[in-house]
Amino acid sequence: MNDTEDRIVAAATAEFARYGIAGARVERIAKQARTSKERIYAYHRGKEALYRHVAAQELTAIAEATRLDPADLPEYAGRVYDYFTTHPERYRLMMWGQLELPADDPVDNPLRVSMGRKIETLRKAQENGQLDDGWDAVDILMFVNQIAMAWAGQSGVTPGHDFPAERRAAVVAAVQRLFPASERRPIVTGAE
Repeated sequence: MNDTEDRIVAAATAEFARYGIAGARVERIAKQARTSKERIYAYHRGKEALYRHVAAQELTAIAEATRLDPADLPEYAGRVYDYFTTHPERYRLMMWGQLELPADDPVDNPLRVSMGRKIETLRKAQENGQLDDGWDAVDILMFVNQIAMAWAGQSGVTPGHDFPAERRAAVVAAVQRLFPASERRPIVTGAE
């Protein structure tokens, strides 16, 4: 990317996290990026295409920061918890896509693509005996992610209970009970 594109992506990331896809305004993105709407449209076909680009980059950052390890899902859940409680704006960014992008959209939905890779990783771990094959890999991923993200965006909801280390420990313990860490460790890839 070049400097202009970097500024566009940074401004769009903040705009989408705050307002969602429908509420985001290309004019505000252009102003924040110190460029023109026309320049944004030269890089991206439209606001939804820009969101998809931003979301794909964010999903890559999430995958690198959290590293799915099917043999140790409790610690993976802890890393997901850490990531989203440290970056609540990124949690909102991803949630807007789930709310606003059609689930059956023929265009590649970045979240669906990322989830598909993770599900395949879990299925391979099941085939290799590193993960309980009594569960559907889709359910494993959904349950682990939902537990891991349960506290994301919940700051201040439970007065007197905002103790991140204790919340993280609860997340890890819950996933440990469902999907205990395996003794056999697979090779972990960062591309999930």
